[in-house]
Amino acid sequence: MTTAARLPVKPAGADPAWPDDAIEVGRIVDAWGLKGWIKVQPFAADPQALFSSRRWFILPSEKAGVARPVGVVGSLPTLLKITQVKDHGEVVVALAQEVPDRTAAEAMRGARVFIGRASFPTPEPDEFYWIDLIGLDVFNREGAALGAVVGLIDTGPHSVLRVMPAGETKQEAERLIPFVGAYVDEVRLEYRRIIVDWGLDY
Repeated sequence: MTTAARLPVKPAGADPAWPDDAIEVGRIVDAWGLKGWIKVQPFAADPQALFSSRRWFILPSEKAGVARPVGVVGSLPTLLKITQVKDHGEVVVALAQEVPDRTAAEAMRGARVFIGRASFPTPEPDEFYWIDLIGLDVFNREGAALGAVVGLIDTGPHSVLRVMPAGETKQEAERLIPFVGAYVDEVRLEYRRIIVDWGLDY
């Protein structure tokens, strides 16, 4: 399961209800219809996190230059209580109690949508969220450390782990390991490590 979510964020001065494990899962791109529906561009190919939670936390666009919840500035809400949500092609559309009409929905354009990680659906045993893989240490079968996962690439058929050796910052040092059974032996979330069939000289 590949959820291309951003890393957890808790803004300075956030409402106490803001979850410590909040993860950015999408962005409001426009209003939809006349009754206050909002259109959300999800960061995941499979946006189940948006369907699993009825509490969406909101931050303004980074372009606004405001590093705190929207509700602190103006009258936009910091929390949306979702009453309806549905798939609409490549986007998700939703209706929230705090967004009564199209004008209010248009005012939400560019807002960033966060959901608590605890609200994500439970993945299947052989599936993982990207956010859970980032930061894990990667070792090969011989026990040699290859680095840590700094990101993933979605190639369509499968994902690719971006593994950076400790202390390295140059892109040339990055290892790209296909996240498929032929190369990945085991993911041990409890130990924060991934075991792969990958040589040091690959």
